[in-house]
Amino acid sequence: MEFLIDYVVTVQFALLVFVVVTLKSSIKFVPQNRAWVIERFGKYQSTKEAGINFIIPFVDKVAADRSLKEQAYDVPSQAAITKDNISLTVDGVLYFRVLDPYKATYGVEDYVFAVTQLAQTTMRSEIGKIDLDKTFEERDMLNAKIVTSINEAAESWGVAVLRYEIKDITPPGTIMEAMESQMKAERERRAKILESEGERQAAINIAEGEKQARVLAAEAERQEQVLKAEGEAKAIIAVADAQAQAINVVGDAASTEKGQKAIQLDLATKAIEAKQAIAKESSIVLLPDNGTDAASIVAQATSIINTLNKGQQL
Repeated sequence: MEFLIDYVVTVQFALLVFVVVTLKSSIKFVPQNRAWVIERFGKYQSTKEAGINFIIPFVDKVAADRSLKEQAYDVPSQAAITKDNISLTVDGVLYFRVLDPYKATYGVEDYVFAVTQLAQTTMRSEIGKIDLDKTFEERDMLNAKIVTSINEAAESWGVAVLRYEIKDITPPGTIMEAMESQMKAERERRAKILESEGERQAAINIAEGEKQARVLAAEAERQEQVLKAEGEAKAIIAVADAQAQAINVVGDAASTEKGQKAIQLDLATKAIEAKQAIAKESSIVLLPDNGTDAASIVAQATSIINTLNKGQQL
């Protein structure tokens, strides 16, 4: 009886363990951004996504565990020949993610290897379409074309290439030396152009400054001449006005009796001074009989003045 009880307890314990193991095997917790491909008797059954999932123990199994995160893989360095027959060594980085776990599992044996190899062949093909100089200038264009070409082929693998970045492009040593010489010559050419442009601009500035200086000097000289002419004109006018005023004053005074006597005296004095001057210049002086008589001289001057006054009255 005790043996039977022990047997029943053992069977119950075994059943309990079986149930626990079965439940544990049937409940699956898939992590975030991962997908499990489930096979039943070796055939695809379903794809389990993040969260709690149930499978049939001992019948279903996890055939593949695929990450849905973006993945980055180094593309190994490889030789490529440009359109102008220059050999280059190129490497890069490939960024992609799995969109369809089913295709990534059953569409290709190893999708990482397949995508990496496709990136290498596509890169060689695209570099072969352009010249050496453009490989350095058009990296973005190369990256875009490589991504487009890979996506067209990788669609059946359930993989999407997000971007491709070329890390290094290494030409041969001789080409590097030639490129450095070319860049040096280009820098020297630009420096000479900038220097000559600076000299030309300096010469223009100097010439412009000299021109403006000459213009200002000519303007100053013209202004000086104008002011000088205006001053001389004003001086002439002032002298003429003074002379006219003096003549008017003398004329007004000469019309009086005292003025006539003053004129007679002045004329007599000037006549005597003139004869004295003639006598100094020559040792022989011929004079009329009455030439030395002051009264005669005054009479002659008075006669002349009277004649002039009569002419003015007429």
